[in-house]
Amino acid sequence: MPDARPEVLDFLLSRRSRPAKTLALPVPGRNQLGPILTAALRTPDHGKLEPWRLLVLEAGAMPRLVALAEARAEALGLDPEKRAKGRSQFEQSHLAVVVVAIPKPSDKVPAIEQTLSAGAVCLGLLNAAQAAGWGANWLTGWPAHDRDFVRDGLGLEDHEFVAGIIHIGSETVAPPDRPRPDIASLTTWVSE
Repeated sequence: MPDARPEVLDFLLSRRSRPAKTLALPVPGRNQLGPILTAALRTPDHGKLEPWRLLVLEAGAMPRLVALAEARAEALGLDPEKRAKGRSQFEQSHLAVVVVAIPKPSDKVPAIEQTLSAGAVCLGLLNAAQAAGWGANWLTGWPAHDRDFVRDGLGLEDHEFVAGIIHIGSETVAPPDRPRPDIASLTTWVSE
């Protein structure tokens, strides 16, 4: 019989992201964030390639990123709604962790597996932050996919990309749960 951890399963069954715009101060300090980052990096990593890295965006970095998002939106000719949306996650955030995917050449581990590993880091980070008592939300948005923004704003190299931006802070609102997927309609049991 397995050694059950019902409290962990209960947490996972009730886990709920908090809207990033509702996350407020205080945010975890570096000492509090350390175990959260450590837990997030305990992720499946076929071949031990570590095809990811973390970039912690503290409050002091946010005004620069807001200005860059606005400049890039103007250069791209984006409409006012998209401009505002691109700026807002940096305007409203006090702390965010960017999970940077770094696919590495490998004969044994396809790039897609490495990308999925980076996605697993995002979910691990989200879950670890919430397990530590913080509110958290996984966002990307158009700036995360704009090569000029990620190069100039986040220092990414051409072979790197943003897998996710996890915003972390104090929960101010506990939103109601949303409808969840219907397990029966999404699951096929294969017995032969």
